[in-house]
Amino acid sequence: MVTIKPFKAIRPAQQYSKEVISLPYDVMSRKEAFEMAKDKPYSFLHICRSEIDLPESTNPYEEAVYKKAKENIDNNLKEGIFIKEDKPCFYIYREIMDGRIQTGLVACASIDDYQNNVIKKHEFTRYEKELDRINHFDICNANTEPVFLTYRKNDTINDVIEKCTLENKPVYDIISDDNIRHIVWIINDENIINILSENFNKIESLYIADGHHRTASAVKVGLKRRENDPEYDGTEEFNFFLAVMFPHTDLKIFDYNRVVSDLNGLSESDFISKIKEKFFVSEHLSDEPYRPEKPHVFGMYLNNKWYKLEAKEDIVIKNDIIRRLDVSVLQEHILAPILGIEDPRKDHRIDFVGGIRGLNELEKRVHTDMKAAFALYPVSIEDLLEVSDNGLVMPPKSTWFEPKLGSGLFLHEL
Repeated sequence: MVTIKPFKAIRPAQQYSKEVISLPYDVMSRKEAFEMAKDKPYSFLHICRSEIDLPESTNPYEEAVYKKAKENIDNNLKEGIFIKEDKPCFYIYREIMDGRIQTGLVACASIDDYQNNVIKKHEFTRYEKELDRINHFDICNANTEPVFLTYRKNDTINDVIEKCTLENKPVYDIISDDNIRHIVWIINDENIINILSENFNKIESLYIADGHHRTASAVKVGLKRRENDPEYDGTEEFNFFLAVMFPHTDLKIFDYNRVVSDLNGLSESDFISKIKEKFFVSEHLSDEPYRPEKPHVFGMYLNNKWYKLEAKEDIVIKNDIIRRLDVSVLQEHILAPILGIEDPRKDHRIDFVGGIRGLNELEKRVHTDMKAAFALYPVSIEDLLEVSDNGLVMPPKSTWFEPKLGSGLFLHEL
């Protein structure tokens, strides 16, 4: 059963919240972060991407970068940009994007639940990426950004949360630079905290939607501190990590598309001929990009034309949770056998484009540094839950969630 707990958040003073909030650390380059934070001294990018406050030649994984992040947190507390809650609370966090609403609970999740697979994953992690956030969390002595979790919708939890939003005034109601509305309510009533905790305790599983590396890193920091404190009793803050938990019905997964730099030595006509062995191929006769309208149908942009590729029925392994995913169908029948891209994690001939950038971004890439692009139908949230429940792992770059969680609204001190 799921264990959650309230916490004494470090968070922006209300009047600074719009100046503090930023995109997550891992959705931009150093150069982009530097530009985003220019003339914004309170932007959270000065903490989650603190290398922007150091010389450009600085290695982003140097200890000095993490120490700078800690220094910036401490300075924000001293200057009153950040405040620290005087009692443990839950928070309701609502995001509104293009009229679509997702409402979650901000709380601390248990590192033991992760260890025991109560918190389930669907991606592999890379240790070098984990190490970055391990050092960041450890030296900052805080989980600086929450993990994005989901759970199967629970009517009791939803009703309690909805009632709180109707009966209380939000502490934040801001629109960030990417035009997402962020609304936060504080839950400091112990009775409501207990009701929510008890109802989450009846849930069988939480699922990582976004933030596998942040989760693994937070857990490893907690385990490291346990080793350094053999008398720990399990109540210490390092036994928990910061998370936002949304009901699965609120979430939307966008397509995660592919672009490739060459055709593996094939002419365009030979390339299309090979595809036709496994797919029905037709030219898309429209000025608009072709967006797949159902699973097992793909868009392909090549030589200023969009094509519709529909997988022939015999190549889709419907009784295999992983192999029936469109990312697998594309990998197994085009990327690997025709283009020679055996490992998309390591092959420099492939890149990935989140669906939020739109299909015009695929055209742009083909017109600049790539040869062909593939548009996919999005993975469903039900697919993600099924994969996670079966202890399996999705192919790399399968899911793209929007909106992203705003960074800087909550920190959890360890």
